[in-house]
Amino acid sequence: MEQWNNGTVFLKSRMSPVTDPIADLLTRVRNAQHARNTGCHCPWSRHNDMLCTLLKREGYLSEVEVIGEGKEKTLSLTFAPDRPPLTLRRVSKPGRRVYMGQKELKPVLRGMGLAVVTTSQGLLTDREARERGVGGEVLCTVS
Repeated sequence: MEQWNNGTVFLKSRMSPVTDPIADLLTRVRNAQHARNTGCHCPWSRHNDMLCTLLKREGYLSEVEVIGEGKEKTLSLTFAPDRPPLTLRRVSKPGRRVYMGQKELKPVLRGMGLAVVTTSQGLLTDREARERGVGGEVLCTVS
């Protein structure tokens, strides 16, 4: 707890505000893998939750768990033990959004990786977006 000169007491937040939560999530995963951890914790948001669930569905993560309630929710991620470390790259950024149509979405690493695309039908991989005939904002690539 801190106190200002006028006597107002406020609680200091443990986490500073983040301008790009997706880049923060990708950086936490990258740092945890670089430190040879088996998993990591990151702030919960609906978008982060959907992104981690997609990575779990594709086999890059072995477990995604929501811990806590209300504003204290966090995501607990466990990396897949049989996979090499992920190469995560943010494509669309707050300063430069990248949108691609169905025909512009190309396979990542000749189909060995994936691109995460946010569409009108939710978060999809590049492969699923091409099959459904939709395009959208390319959030990141995973290889």
